[in-house]
Amino acid sequence: MANCIFCEIVEKTKQTRIIHETDDVMAFHDLNPQAPVHILIIPKRHISKLAEINDADTELLGKLQQAAMKIAKELDLSDYRLVMNNGRKAGQTVDHLHYHLLGGRRLLWPPG
Repeated sequence: MANCIFCEIVEKTKQTRIIHETDDVMAFHDLNPQAPVHILIIPKRHISKLAEINDADTELLGKLQQAAMKIAKELDLSDYRLVMNNGRKAGQTVDHLHYHLLGGRRLLWPPG
């Protein structure tokens, strides 16, 4: 999708520190980390937000969850937070579905 920074990362026209990649999923370090470990996990196919998925995306969502679990294990995180925001009022700043994998310190709730 035009003007989507995450699509540019998938196309490798925008550089970032990629730590996980499969045919369907990519994960990379957040440029503005909110915890010692802050990884973004995205589908390679552009989906703007969670509210736009359909039944055909069930397997893809499972792959995103599996990627999060694998990355956490590789980074030796036994405790972590996995967050997905849906829409601007919920804090979504990039219109491409993504998880935030946060860890490396005690995470308080509510965040802040």
